[in-house]
Amino acid sequence: MTYVDCFMAAVPEANKSAYLTQAKMMAGMMKEQGALSITECWGVDVPEGKKTSLHLAVMREADEGIVFSWVTWPSKEVRDAAWAQMEADERMQGMEMPFDGSRLIFGGFETMLEA
Repeated sequence: MTYVDCFMAAVPEANKSAYLTQAKMMAGMMKEQGALSITECWGVDVPEGKKTSLHLAVMREADEGIVFSWVTWPSKEVRDAAWAQMEADERMQGMEMPFDGSRLIFGGFETMLEA
């Protein structure tokens, strides 16, 4: 059963290009480590809610867009080994995130249904 890492963040509109450049580099590293697919999405139709919303979840500010991404792995074991390798990779050393990492939301999920 596949395993999925999901990420969501508020990224300053001015940093959209820098985010995509970094995402492409990370996607290459993940593919090297066995990721099946990487998807990066920039929100274009993300309504604001009153009680809860993606905007509230990432504490989006007026000059920011919302990014939603996911990485599909063959298994949690492959994913865990991959992240250990990537964290030791010199390409990740000193990497600066083009967004406020303290507002990054992430989690890992076991696939229940693929249709």
